[in-house]
Amino acid sequence: MGASYLHTCTIQQRRAIFSRIHILLHFSAILGLLYYRIKHLFQGDVSIISWGLITISELIFTLIWLVTQSFRWRPVARSVMPENLPADHTELPGVDVFICTADPTKEPVVEVMNTVLAAMSLDYPPEKLSVYLSDDGGAAVTLFAIKEACGFARIWVPFCRKYGIKTICPDAFFSCFGDDERLMGGNEFKNEEENIKAAYEVFKKNVEKASSVEGSVRMDRPPYIEVIHENKESKLPLLVYMSRERRPSHPHRFKAGALNALLRVSGIMSNAPYMLVLDCDMYCNDPSSAKQAMCFHLDQNISTTLSYVQFPQTFYNVSKNDIYDAQSRSAYKNKYQGMDGVGGTVCAGTGYYLKKEALYGSPINQDNMTPLFLKAQSEYKWESQLYQSEESLQEAEEKFGASRKFINSINSLNDQRNGREIILCDDIIDEAKTLASCTFEENTSWGKEIGYSYNSLLESSYTGYLLHSKGWKSVYLYPKRPCFLGCSTIDMKDALVQLMKWASGLVQVGLSKYSPLTYGLMSRMPLAQNMCYAYFMFSHFLSIPCILYGIVPPLCFLMGTPVFPKVTSPWFALFTTIFLSSLSQHLYEVLSSGDNLRTWWNEQRIWIIKTVTACLFGCLDVLMKWLGVAKANFRLTNKAIDEEKLRTYEKGKFDFQGAKLFMVPLTFLVVFNVVCFIFGMKRLVLERNFEEMFGQGFLSFYVLVLSYPILEGLVVSKKDK
Repeated sequence: MGASYLHTCTIQQRRAIFSRIHILLHFSAILGLLYYRIKHLFQGDVSIISWGLITISELIFTLIWLVTQSFRWRPVARSVMPENLPADHTELPGVDVFICTADPTKEPVVEVMNTVLAAMSLDYPPEKLSVYLSDDGGAAVTLFAIKEACGFARIWVPFCRKYGIKTICPDAFFSCFGDDERLMGGNEFKNEEENIKAAYEVFKKNVEKASSVEGSVRMDRPPYIEVIHENKESKLPLLVYMSRERRPSHPHRFKAGALNALLRVSGIMSNAPYMLVLDCDMYCNDPSSAKQAMCFHLDQNISTTLSYVQFPQTFYNVSKNDIYDAQSRSAYKNKYQGMDGVGGTVCAGTGYYLKKEALYGSPINQDNMTPLFLKAQSEYKWESQLYQSEESLQEAEEKFGASRKFINSINSLNDQRNGREIILCDDIIDEAKTLASCTFEENTSWGKEIGYSYNSLLESSYTGYLLHSKGWKSVYLYPKRPCFLGCSTIDMKDALVQLMKWASGLVQVGLSKYSPLTYGLMSRMPLAQNMCYAYFMFSHFLSIPCILYGIVPPLCFLMGTPVFPKVTSPWFALFTTIFLSSLSQHLYEVLSSGDNLRTWWNEQRIWIIKTVTACLFGCLDVLMKWLGVAKANFRLTNKAIDEEKLRTYEKGKFDFQGAKLFMVPLTFLVVFNVVCFIFGMKRLVLERNFEEMFGQGFLSFYVLVLSYPILEGLVVSKKDK
């Protein structure tokens, strides 16, 4: 157990011991299975094609299983003590909040503004807090809405601070999520609450009306920066709107480009050493999240190598019967804690507090980072001469771009005086527009050596991987109260589109020169952590053995060709042991994380569905890009809620509408298994070879049970026609 006066880190001994014992026993059984397969292949007493394909499948399963065990080796749990942070707020470092939105038709503007308002309401010194909204759509309604939101914030933020409100997102506070806090207030509280609720309804109505009139995205536009609120007089954070330049003739770089532009723009405005990145639908649900993160960033024992503090993604609209596994229980309650114990977890893309310095160099050899980096103890002053020679200035401009103001900001990044009052004059705004232009990054290191990488559409996960490769660490905090809440997908199409995007991006990195198998092994990353990244990048290839297992055994069952041992053979017990061992391990992880049998079954079912659909298409997407058939395309997940789809989801029924293309391989496998099972059972009854065919018959039956929702969906869709 590691401890400091700010946080604790506890190894989950029971989980670790159980997992290590299970790894030893399960791996021994797998070796026996592979021996059985290879022995019979070499003896030539089996069908070479069917056994060969099954053996290949089981080898792939084994390789993925091996890298998966790195998550189970040393899981840790962390806690924080923000009450031990410096009582003097001037000692706290500045925090810049980055919120990115791209399309008001898919990301409802009211929802985006709730995220902005919640970020402004964080329990953190307002002079140390700044909120930036990047609007990659350049929509007039978003600019109008953030001005309206700022007006509402003048009464909302003081109200939250006065009464210690925890549900700091207005929309959530005035819903059933805020009942506990709203019902406990006195008369004064209720009077203020009623007035604020009325003001919120006016704000909401104005924004929704504007959205219906002007919500178009501008694909060709100049950069635009506007300071919506300066934190001079009122106790509100700095609020800035940014719409970076977009031209059809220049690459846009999607979210990575937006975050890099925000890094530069914030550098010459607030220049906080830390930043919080939020998806536009992921609002702050606990005002203390910044202070919780600072419990790690301000710990001198780990801060020199700590890059970011990751919080879990939690969703407020997940039903009790989470049929799409939207909550990603396995990732946030198991894998992330396991990865945290071996060097740091993957960057999830939202809900993380990152040290900006990490995006500019390596923590191992500070001298080699850049001659411009100065530590907190630096004697340089904000406006002093920062360059020892013209050569160092030229080197800096080649790397960071031709902006002396921005390079000055990098030098003073760790200066504790960066919470000072900043004069945001016209010169600063003009410089910010230059920093947000299309051409600023040309012939620089942005997207390559510094900032968020442009080599993958999964900018945060890939950049986190590169940070770990350079020697940076990260921590994962899973607090009892979710610090951030978002809106999850509620239909099959959006769930599969999202997973396909992730699969394509991760597989692309896994097959590149930055693969964990090559680049990762030679990096400063621990081996176990590198194995975790290998799982994320290569687990999508499980679609291949799953499809082979969905075709070969059922076909052999139909033809009467055995691919498993006789039920009376000792080898059959080995296969049974591996099957039950896998199910038991999964069940243990589900129950130990506080969930139930229904969650376990739902995860079993949706894993098969997603693996042979979205993961398969993600791998094919990479292949088509490699062949030049397709180009990189950012697929924005639809955050708008359809009431009819919501009702279907809450009933626990799968909604396949719009997902027909994704469902082609799965539908084929299901129908194929039904046909093979029916006629295979007929053959089984006639030939009475139960001992030889029991394994395949049981496997086909198990697949059909898992596939029941698909069969039900096919029947419903036929009726609708």
